[in-house]
Amino acid sequence: MKRALITGITGQDASYLAEFLLDKGYEVFGTTRRSSTANNERIKHIQDKITILQGDLLDQGSLSAALLEAKPDEVYNLAAQSFVQTSWNQPVLTGEFTALGVTRLLEAIRTVNPKIKFYQASSSEMFGKVTETPQKETTRFHPRSPYGVAKVYGHYITVNYRESFGIFACSGICFNHESPRRGLEFVTRKISHAVARISLGKQDKLVLGSLTPGRDWGFAGDYVEAMWLMLQQEKPDDYVIATGKNYSVDAFVKEAFKVVGIDDYRKYIISDNPKDMRPAEVDYLIGDASKARKVLGWKPKTSFKELVKMMVKADLELEKKEK
Repeated sequence: MKRALITGITGQDASYLAEFLLDKGYEVFGTTRRSSTANNERIKHIQDKITILQGDLLDQGSLSAALLEAKPDEVYNLAAQSFVQTSWNQPVLTGEFTALGVTRLLEAIRTVNPKIKFYQASSSEMFGKVTETPQKETTRFHPRSPYGVAKVYGHYITVNYRESFGIFACSGICFNHESPRRGLEFVTRKISHAVARISLGKQDKLVLGSLTPGRDWGFAGDYVEAMWLMLQQEKPDDYVIATGKNYSVDAFVKEAFKVVGIDDYRKYIISDNPKDMRPAEVDYLIGDASKARKVLGWKPKTSFKELVKMMVKADLELEKKEK
């Protein structure tokens, strides 16, 4: 039985990856930061099947201890300060978690067991102000947020440990991937949640920043398969994971309202809200995942419309349960 350790086990991606690995017959361990109140909502349905360990990307000792206890064949680093907007308010903390945290984990692997295979969650936010379209593995990075800058560091330190120490280390440059398990602070979940509430008469308006940025949106449940496939190859490498299709925030809003039968959606929207605007916006992202298709045999299974419908319907069910 293979053993896997997932950092940030309570997050969206980690919950889907844990399910996927359990189905593959893995023994799954997950790290979480110590907190007075546990937030295990996303993994409560599988919590009795996985082992939770304390581990903090700010504390290399705790990471080494988790590795010694779990004895994993594979490590998936999905923990980070992952909300882009927050990174402007907390740039140093974002750097500590999202950049230096990767180094601490890689160094722990190097000292405990350098034969462990390592996956780093890189991000399309690294491309930022894009220099070519679509974006692929060789596209130059120009990040537009402290989060994007931190992810670039995490990406290159992963490459460095691969080249310097021979560690089987891969980075998945994942474009936006969403699900009903997304946090409410993220724009896609903010939209699906508000649309559900508006359709039920619980809310009047949906307040957003700019409606014009375009993103390559996929389903998180599809993307975790690509993460696993990277660590099953003969040689470590980096891959763009994306759908190859771009939709604006406005298109996401329109599609979400269509799910609940509302066509004149604009009357419910307040856009360009200053609090929701980024100091430096990423205008257009669309990924070229042809390398992943060719080498990994991976392609997305869930369409944009299916993703939006899934999220809105899940929020409708949640809102109907709450009086």
